[in-house]
Amino acid sequence: MIQLPASAARRLVLLCVVASTLGLSGCVGLAVTGAAVGTMAVLDRRSLGAQTEDQSIELRGLNELNVEINDVGTGSISITSFNRRVLLSGQAVNAQTKQRAEEIIRARVPNVGAIFNEVEVVGAAADFLTRTTDTSLTARVKTGLVRERDLSANAIKVVTERSTVYLMGLVTHNEGGRAAIISSQVSGVTRVVTLFEYITEAELQKILRTASNTS
Repeated sequence: MIQLPASAARRLVLLCVVASTLGLSGCVGLAVTGAAVGTMAVLDRRSLGAQTEDQSIELRGLNELNVEINDVGTGSISITSFNRRVLLSGQAVNAQTKQRAEEIIRARVPNVGAIFNEVEVVGAAADFLTRTTDTSLTARVKTGLVRERDLSANAIKVVTERSTVYLMGLVTHNEGGRAAIISSQVSGVTRVVTLFEYITEAELQKILRTASNTS
């Protein structure tokens, strides 16, 4: 496998995470090279099985939410999964719809662990300007995380809803605290909610050794 210098690898990851946040495809061709794939694989602390299940949970979960809630105008709810821990975010017209979203995921989507129901009960879904602002905030938070020395940005999932930033991932307590501080210092962020799954330093080193040996 081609090995990149640390500084080059960090720039590559920065390019990829920001491009993916903004929905750009230019990084796709770059990311499939051996060097990029190796770098991203090492930085993702989930097992391959967990990564696959997270994708399945998000796809199936969103389909179920669309059928019963999003497509009938009673809410605009998104689902994010990291290591089988699910975040429900967005808006619902009433508390019953918010609760129903959680029930749908729990009953119809397999392999789900914890569910964090952060759906807001409001009269209307976020408008285009709000969604655009949220996308920009997510990109800026990710950029800040990538630039922080000795912090694996790819181990952290960033979701923004109405200027509230949600952080998910497999991190140590030290990493989680630093990530929360970095996120809170981004202009425009009004609140930071940490939904991390915490691991010890010993567990982190074991994960990194395993990833390095299999990359």
